[in-house]
Amino acid sequence: MSLSRQLDEQGLDRYLDRYGKREMLRLLTCGSVDDGKSTLIGRMLYDSQTVHDDVLRATKKASDRFGTTGEAIDLALLVDGLQAEREQGITIDVAYRYFATERRKFIIADTPGHVQYTRNMATGASNCDLAVILIDARYGVLEQTRRHSFLCALLGIQHFVIAINKMDLVDWSEQRFAEIRDAYGEFASRLQVRDIHFIPMSALSGENVVHRGTSMPWFQGSPLLDHLETVHVASDKNLVDLRFPVQQVVRPNLDFRGYAGTVASGVLRVGDRIAALPSGKQSTVKSIVTFDGPLQDAWAGRAVTITLQDEIDISRGDMLVAPNNAPPLENAVEAMVVWFDGEPLLPGKQYLVKHTTRQTAAAVTDIRYRINVADLHRESATTLKMNEVGRIRIECARPLAVDAYAKNRSCGSFILIDRLTNATVGAGMIVERKTADQATGRRRAAADAGANVRLQNKRQVTPEQRKARLGQTPFVLWITGLPRAGKSSLAYGLEKWLFDHDHHAQVLDGEILRLSINRDLGFSGADRWENQRRAAEIARLNMAQGISTIVALVSPIAFERKQAREIVGGDSFFEVFCDAPLEACERRDNDGLYARARAGEIVGVTGVDAPYEVPDKPELRLDTLGDAATTNLDKVVAMLRTRGLVR
Repeated sequence: MSLSRQLDEQGLDRYLDRYGKREMLRLLTCGSVDDGKSTLIGRMLYDSQTVHDDVLRATKKASDRFGTTGEAIDLALLVDGLQAEREQGITIDVAYRYFATERRKFIIADTPGHVQYTRNMATGASNCDLAVILIDARYGVLEQTRRHSFLCALLGIQHFVIAINKMDLVDWSEQRFAEIRDAYGEFASRLQVRDIHFIPMSALSGENVVHRGTSMPWFQGSPLLDHLETVHVASDKNLVDLRFPVQQVVRPNLDFRGYAGTVASGVLRVGDRIAALPSGKQSTVKSIVTFDGPLQDAWAGRAVTITLQDEIDISRGDMLVAPNNAPPLENAVEAMVVWFDGEPLLPGKQYLVKHTTRQTAAAVTDIRYRINVADLHRESATTLKMNEVGRIRIECARPLAVDAYAKNRSCGSFILIDRLTNATVGAGMIVERKTADQATGRRRAAADAGANVRLQNKRQVTPEQRKARLGQTPFVLWITGLPRAGKSSLAYGLEKWLFDHDHHAQVLDGEILRLSINRDLGFSGADRWENQRRAAEIARLNMAQGISTIVALVSPIAFERKQAREIVGGDSFFEVFCDAPLEACERRDNDGLYARARAGEIVGVTGVDAPYEVPDKPELRLDTLGDAATTNLDKVVAMLRTRGLVR
């Protein structure tokens, strides 16, 4: 039934009400070049009477100029809108079309078939529930058919419709249909797809697209549109694991603070307890607000703004989760990646990672293997070129709250961005499989900690007694800044001043830690995070002994400094920022650290190819370029005196 007829019979209000209650299905068409993808979509729109009259007139006019079907309307032009697409008769960009039937609403992505546009196809497939994979009955299963099928499976699509098209060109042969079905079935047995449905058709003539044809009486299945209207996809959504990435903090006035975003998975209800990652702070959902009014609950895919009962620090990039069902915070992740860029993926190169609403610097530390899409075999690789797929290990500067892609498509995916051009160069799907050593090592460590270690309070000397004996109130001074900004010089100068004034203090800098307790750590993002965590734990233990600690570390990430403050205890933790421009730090570099980084000999050097997040509100900011070292030392001592920490 046409749209105008439905409006005449139902009226606008009733039509909109019924339209809003229909379930949505997102699908794409893919396959090799000239398999008939655009024609199939055009035929579906035309035969279901969902093409507006003005669009139909424009398509007829374009058919006279670009069409390939003689005097008949070229239905592919309903989808192929770019000038280059119409001139060449191919699909280049992803084209989206929207239509609805009495049963469902549909969003169709028409994706290109050329190998060079594989990245466009992957982009179109990333949000789809079902893939219609076209095969030309004359040529059967081609390499591009296998490539697109593998990418659809990799991107988590669990419903395939294999549309064996152009059956009119093989005389509607049942035998040819069976040959292609068997060949594809043998290949698909290696894909992790649970629902594969085969339909013979002719998109040009409309056989088995919207209406059942008469040319293939041997096929008793439903036409394509009937199958799309009835396929069950509701159970594919993850309604168990609550994940709400915060996109924006909404503060229109003094009386309202809300957190806007889209529920990635799970269900969010008023009154639920939530935890904010990475801080771990908890609160209760006070209200769920939308443009149309308040809600009592919101589920996966719903864009909402929520308010909380408590005032806790939440910003863009944080994630709200259920306290007892939270994803791990990981600096290092394993992922399958589809490479988009003309420049190859190289281990050690720095990129930006965009994961949900959080963005951070990262480096690819290893390429595990490359997938040969022709036979799905793994191949050793040192690089990935455009349109290739491989498994990589990536180290992030800031921790990400990640799920496996198979469990949660929203929180298990990310994109890689070139830091110079800001172009999207790759799409990643996080995998949770680990090596045997990692799995058994973590399990053994967890078992030892949980089963064999118990905190027993046998102390007979309290921290207060130690303070009284030493005659001082211990503190932790955390000095941060770029390499060669003057952190260690300040730390040892302060240590000498404290010693001369009968205070007990210990300095922890990078060299001391790396050559002793942290000699087992490397320089990946995860290891650097662990280096700082251990320094904070040592400082906390020193506090219990009544000893002050001066930590001099680059500690470039604000979250990691915040974590150190939480480990030590905020009342005894003081952040000092040694502020010096990068150019000045490079001039002071007698060890050649910056020079080697500029030459590409080493990676991950803060200020060159790794970020430094300037402290927002340090207890003390020191100008280590304009002021003398003695002046800055006096400022630190004055701050400690003001707080009653030194005599």
